[in-house]
Amino acid sequence: MRALVTGAAGFIGSNLALALAEAGHEVVGLDDFTSGDFRNLQGFSGDFLAADLCEREAWADRVGEVDAVFHQAAITDTTVTDQKRMMRCNVEAFRDLLRWAAEREVKTVVYASSAGIYGDGAVPMREAAAPRPLNVYAFSKRVMEKTAADFVRAHPKMRVVGLRYFNVFGPRELYKGKVASMIWQLSLQMRAGKRPRIFTDGQQYRDHIYVKDVAAANILAAQKAPSGAYNVCTGKKTTFNEIVRFLNAALGTQLEPDYFENPYSFYQNETLGDPARARKAFGFRSAWSVEKGVLDYLGSREAPVRA
Repeated sequence: MRALVTGAAGFIGSNLALALAEAGHEVVGLDDFTSGDFRNLQGFSGDFLAADLCEREAWADRVGEVDAVFHQAAITDTTVTDQKRMMRCNVEAFRDLLRWAAEREVKTVVYASSAGIYGDGAVPMREAAAPRPLNVYAFSKRVMEKTAADFVRAHPKMRVVGLRYFNVFGPRELYKGKVASMIWQLSLQMRAGKRPRIFTDGQQYRDHIYVKDVAAANILAAQKAPSGAYNVCTGKKTTFNEIVRFLNAALGTQLEPDYFENPYSFYQNETLGDPARARKAFGFRSAWSVEKGVLDYLGSREAPVRA
């Protein structure tokens, strides 16, 4: 398979590009380095185009023929308030990418959606639930899913698969900075000998999923997932107290949480996905527990250190 990976220098994109290349696929990476970094692609054997996905003329004729597109490029910072910029980069670029793929007769497009679509909805979060996006980032992902569904109806020979990522952590997230996972943020505090700061009483939970599982889900989805949107999650809750315990075990520390009052009225205390639809449709199930993922992560060359 020859594949295009957009956002290939970013966190998930780089892990996916490397996994594809290591599996023997020919990979073309595309990124404009707005938030990605070349250091995420150390050891990458594929081709690479430095271009802005929003500027079709800069990349469309340079990619060549591909069998599949893995679309990971996006503004992922949920604190961005420029709504026009968010929608242009996330939705309009995706719309144009789909048109390009159809013109090139690419049969498969797998793209990154987000559990943010569920907002503060009830858990466990299932694909049939009504969307409740609470910020423009989540709204952009909701519109991307609508765009994909409309496109499939107009181009029934194509498969367009959206993956709703839950709380992803793992190697190569360093360059995300302030929007990197809480696991990354807490590990930095603990490596510096500081007590990890979490909201009282640490029983808030997330559906944390290791990035290696996310890369595997993309590859499986490209092979056989029907068009549609699917959760990419573990289906298991992990509290922040448990995260601190896993980090202490991995780092050899004994740091107690430094609890403080949550100042946010809109904070989401619970995030948990239902993995059943992805399991049934294309056989995805997470292979990594959070505990094992933390151990693997902190023992890797990309373990959290400051840039």
